Amino acid sequence: MKARTILSALALPLVTVVALAGCASTPSQTTSTSGSSTISVVASTNVYGDIAKSIGGSAVKVTSIMSDPAQDPHSFEASAQNQLELANAKVVIENGGGYDPFVGTMLASAKNTSATVLDAVKLSGLKPDASGDLNEHVWYNFPVMKTVADKLVATLSTIDPTKATTFQANATAFEAKLTTLEAQEASLKAKFAGQGVSITEPVPVYMLDAIGLVDKTPFAFSKAIEDGTDVSPTVLQQTLALYSSHSVKLLAYNEQTSGPQTDAVLTAAKTAGIPVVPVTETLPSGKDYISWMTSNLNAIAHALGA
Repeated sequence: MKARTILSALALPLVTVVALAGCASTPSQTTSTSGSSTISVVASTNVYGDIAKSIGGSAVKVTSIMSDPAQDPHSFEASAQNQLELANAKVVIENGGGYDPFVGTMLASAKNTSATVLDAVKLSGLKPDASGDLNEHVWYNFPVMKTVADKLVATLSTIDPTKATTFQANATAFEAKLTTLEAQEASLKAKFAGQGVSITEPVPVYMLDAIGLVDKTPFAFSKAIEDGTDVSPTVLQQTLALYSSHSVKLLAYNEQTSGPQTDAVLTAAKTAGIPVVPVTETLPSGKDYISWMTSNLNAIAHALGA
């Protein structure tokens, strides 16, 4: 599913952006005060930024463009500072799939053609369904994150072969934790496959699918919320009926996006005693990727009665 059009700072006069980019050099690596070299990595969100830190360790300097857990990703506006960061990047990690289109636009404007760009959706190999729809929230898909980690190891090792062993060891440890999470999904699937659930947006759907849960939400509802358009009264009533009829076991609610329709759904679920599982699109404060996904899975398990 194509998420949203994220606004870009390219509304700024182009001469301003180009001037900012021109003020900075575009080295392949930056040198720390200790004299050691670090690889400049820019990630579109702190999700990928955290994964880059887990694998690159002290060999990378990571900047995450979207990192505020209170920020609504739907209305995010990239800045001239982001333009500068991308101009200096050696490695860029984007989600792709229409989620963070400002990355490609700003890289092109900065004329940074030397950066290696890792696009998670492209790396996933996932294809749109028959309707042309693709759920781009691939950071909730653990096999895809393993693929991203492997590609990041290869990229960083090419830039700094002296640390290739370290990068691989870090990735192996990271992927072992993902395997543990996959085992937890499989355990929940064995108990709860086929149970109905609901969402406000398709953010956690890859995780729900891995557990074997069935999304009962009318597609027109979640699509409208994702696209920032109004939900028709008929579709809203169909969605609210899921809770009054107890047709679903939980509501996965995107905390970073709210409005009258999602508020109505949240109220209906609470009134009916349906458990609400808050989900987000970026890392909450104090969490790394693994602890965040562990919390998400534990919340779903609790809601299901595991």
